[in-house]
Amino acid sequence: MNRKTASLWVSGALLLGATTAHAAMPDEATLYKNPQCGCCDGYARHLEAQGVDVTIVDDAELGEIKQQAGIPHGLGSCHTIEIGEYWIEGHVPMAAVQALFEQQPDVDGIGLAGMPIGTPGMPGPQSEPYDVYAFSDQQGEPFMTLEP
Repeated sequence: MNRKTASLWVSGALLLGATTAHAAMPDEATLYKNPQCGCCDGYARHLEAQGVDVTIVDDAELGEIKQQAGIPHGLGSCHTIEIGEYWIEGHVPMAAVQALFEQQPDVDGIGLAGMPIGTPGMPGPQSEPYDVYAFSDQQGEPFMTLEP
């Protein structure tokens, strides 16, 4: 292999590594929710504003979906989203969702328990830290904290 060919090969490998190091957020998602929940629709609109095409399913058994996703007992919220290879539980702010896809940790997904004020789909300003957790197989662990 001559020097020019080797240089092109190394440049191509570096370029490929640079483009695959950070995965972009997928452009499609499925949001599972209760049919009467309007804040879930607000979260779907927020995802759509980020360029994600959202399919809303409001006739699924949420308990079964949450079990399938691996969400820990007691850390649920009003909706569950399947996006790419991950699950998002609840009103997780986009900073955490983007961090998930940039870091690509070996987890089933991330969540934010309850319906905190100021999160996407929920009215009002953020007044307290959001403790976003990562989960796998019904076990949760800290992922990141988003300060007001």
